[in-house]
Amino acid sequence: MADNGLTVTQGTDMTRIQVTCEHQSGLIYVVPAERSWVCDPAKVPAHALAGFFRELVALNHPGVRDLMGQWGIYYRQLPLEGEQESTAA
Repeated sequence: MADNGLTVTQGTDMTRIQVTCEHQSGLIYVVPAERSWVCDPAKVPAHALAGFFRELVALNHPGVRDLMGQWGIYYRQLPLEGEQESTAA
């Protein structure tokens, strides 16, 4: 078990991310899917999670915002290498 409670186990067709602390424990499974084919297989988990959170936040759903706030989870899309982050005026 990793000291920070996150253990990533990469397989050939699936990556498991075990999230464990003294209060909760679970597994996040990431498998190749329709929207992850563009990515290097070793980076599919990062691609899938970033895309999922980007689209989840973009829903702008009050229930999603509230739930994320209750758990202290926030997501901000970052520019890709070579892109500049736009600044709001």
